[in-house]
Amino acid sequence: MLLLFDIGNTNTHAGLANNRRVVKQTDIPTANWFNGAAAKLVRKFVGRARLDGVALCSVVPRATPFVREFIAQLGAPSTGSARKQIQQHAGTVPGVPMLELTPKTVCGVGIDYPKPDTIGPDRLANAVAARHHFGAPVVVLDFGTAVTFDVINRAGNYVGGIIAPGLAAMTDYLHEKTALLPRIKIHEIKTSIGKSTEEAMLVGAVHGYRGLVRELIGELKRELKTKHLPVVATGGYAKLIGSKLPEISAVEPNLTLEGLRLTWEATRSHGHL
Repeated sequence: MLLLFDIGNTNTHAGLANNRRVVKQTDIPTANWFNGAAAKLVRKFVGRARLDGVALCSVVPRATPFVREFIAQLGAPSTGSARKQIQQHAGTVPGVPMLELTPKTVCGVGIDYPKPDTIGPDRLANAVAARHHFGAPVVVLDFGTAVTFDVINRAGNYVGGIIAPGLAAMTDYLHEKTALLPRIKIHEIKTSIGKSTEEAMLVGAVHGYRGLVRELIGELKRELKTKHLPVVATGGYAKLIGSKLPEISAVEPNLTLEGLRLTWEATRSHGHL
């Protein structure tokens, strides 16, 4: 089995995968890496599974060394050509072979971007999975703390994207910067005319956010000169926002983990998917 870590600002998304798909997933607060609690939670999550390797991506540089240290303490792997291949391409630490996805180690997409090192590795993992499963061109729409649009062009290259405030960030900001607007729990709302402060905020958040997404997808279609543009959504509010947006082709909660899995498999087979 392959252990996967997508280390985000709020949560570390952990997964277990075989050579075909992600079979198990859990979320662990990223802050728990700093107090030792994450290691215990991961060991419980892995259980008795035999690990052949670990693939990770991180947007929290402070947490990454703690994850590497944890990996170093995992049981020794079996030897063999697969292990040597991963070590050769990605480097390793004592314990199981480890692949850290970066612009230098990514497989499955090209990069046509002025400063590749500034691309979040989770965004590259998403791009790998989206291109593999949906072809190119394709757009990944990730609903996190920020909402990001990542664009893979017809040639299969990552070419850039769009960043907008996340849905929760917008509503939390209204609460924090005003005296009377409450903090709200975001959920579907059928009306377009709010009959309370909370309803009015929900209309602006949910319906308004769909409008933002729809307009930006339209701009991307015009920029890429295509009428058919698969859009793959992932992240916390992907299902909610995507439920009434026909422009979104699919909602894939484990897209980043799948991109890590595919990068591992590609590296193991000499860089070819």
